[in-house]
Amino acid sequence: MKRFAAPVPLLLVGLLTFASAAAAQTAPKAASAPAAPKMARLGLLCAPTCDTIYNKAFFEELAKLGWVEGSNLIVERKDPEYRLERLPEFAANLVRWKSDVIVTVAAQPALAAKNATSEIPVVMLYVGDPVGLGFAASLARPGGNMTGVTALVPGDFIGKMLAVLREGLPHVKRLAVVINPSNANHRRLYPEAAVPAAKLGFEIDLFEVREAAEFPRAVADAKARGAEALYVFADVLYSFPPNRVPDLATQAGLPSIGLELSFAKAGGLMAYGPDFLALTRRGAHYVDQILKGGKPAEIPIEQPTQFLTVVNLKTAKSLGLEIPASLAATADEVIE
Repeated sequence: MKRFAAPVPLLLVGLLTFASAAAAQTAPKAASAPAAPKMARLGLLCAPTCDTIYNKAFFEELAKLGWVEGSNLIVERKDPEYRLERLPEFAANLVRWKSDVIVTVAAQPALAAKNATSEIPVVMLYVGDPVGLGFAASLARPGGNMTGVTALVPGDFIGKMLAVLREGLPHVKRLAVVINPSNANHRRLYPEAAVPAAKLGFEIDLFEVREAAEFPRAVADAKARGAEALYVFADVLYSFPPNRVPDLATQAGLPSIGLELSFAKAGGLMAYGPDFLALTRRGAHYVDQILKGGKPAEIPIEQPTQFLTVVNLKTAKSLGLEIPASLAATADEVIE
């Protein structure tokens, strides 16, 4: 709830104004910040696509900060359209284009940008563990040319996600977990699942999926091995088309949970993850700060502070499940 201060009496306003003027005459002048460029060049490196509601929110927030495409901002979008092998080529193009700042969406583009330049500032969005992946020396002081916002809080996030799954599915024991072994984030985070899974009474079966085309086989194998639910680690390759994985899970009779809220909206049973729209808007502030002279090496990387739960009751009904009233009541969004 927003709070507003009570009006300040006019006499007090006058005294404050007089005091401020007097102080300004005697206090030493602070060094002025570097002037923002009249026309800034922003390179956008996406995965899997730049055409999302998140990127729309990003540019809306930039406009609020005074950076308007076509006015004082030129944008060069590089969209691999799910062909991630082209990311290094696109990152090199943005370097040759002499971007003032490069914005990367997801870990794979961030890696491509890291390999392409150590000089041009890079603002990372949705990287799960930028320190663990070698993009920054620390969250508080990145130390290089890369900063931004993370998508996870390593160490406890997996446990919280499994707790949401346990609340929604109190009787499930066999849990199939799908990771991409080519994704460094998955390799780092998956070991964190063992302890909370055991405490919550889950028995985990691991399934490795390197390409979206492998998903039908993985889901069928999980079902054949007795899985009762599916936990899908987020990966850009898994989101094409957007409803493929949730549909495969539902067709196999497996309730599923994913990181992005769109996972549940596309037909998954549940999603638990950060508020990606809020993270996107924070990313615009990083760009604004850098274009006004800020150094990425000194701008702390932010972690998400708000996590959202989405429950799809329509999917639950199709699976013959009844979601506990406690979870439905506390979910941030319920799809009916």
